[in-house]
Amino acid sequence: MKIGAVVLAAGGSRRLGEPKQLLTYKGQTLVRRTAAAALAVCSPVAVVVGHDRERIAASLCDLPLTLVPNESWESGIGSSLRCGLAALTSCDAVVVLVCDQPMVDADVIRRLVHEKMQTGKPIAASAYSSSLGVPAIFERRFFAALQRLPDNEGAKSLIFLHRDEVARVDFAGGAIDIDRPVDVKLLDR
Repeated sequence: MKIGAVVLAAGGSRRLGEPKQLLTYKGQTLVRRTAAAALAVCSPVAVVVGHDRERIAASLCDLPLTLVPNESWESGIGSSLRCGLAALTSCDAVVVLVCDQPMVDADVIRRLVHEKMQTGKPIAASAYSSSLGVPAIFERRFFAALQRLPDNEGAKSLIFLHRDEVARVDFAGGAIDIDRPVDVKLLDR
């Protein structure tokens, strides 16, 4: 099974006031850390860029991935999902990742892939904060549904809609995401 990954890194980080993609955690930018984790497990890997794309691209320049520009990044996460999926047409499944979850590593992605394969369920999602969300892996049969999501909706809405077809992978660290200045204190910069 060919498993690709989409790293969503196009947003403008309005609530934070600076590009969260370029914040550092354990010596790496958040976007580089997420992309490297994806590359350890998945191929190909597409990183969707929009706001501040030149600086984000520079932080990834030596990694074997595809940068996918999203000219409509301001319209929302759904538009970035569409761009990323369009770059991964040859994959049988895709892992969807966001770059503002600093605790995501290759082990989390491996556990998602393993659980999906073991259970035979078409989706495996991370379980944290009494919810299911990304990172998550989706079989090809869900690509069209992901591409039809409204601009302001991410993959979580599809996970919820198909919750009976979702394998759960416990990932308490998924609850940590960097959205506001107070969240930055969680990073060991």
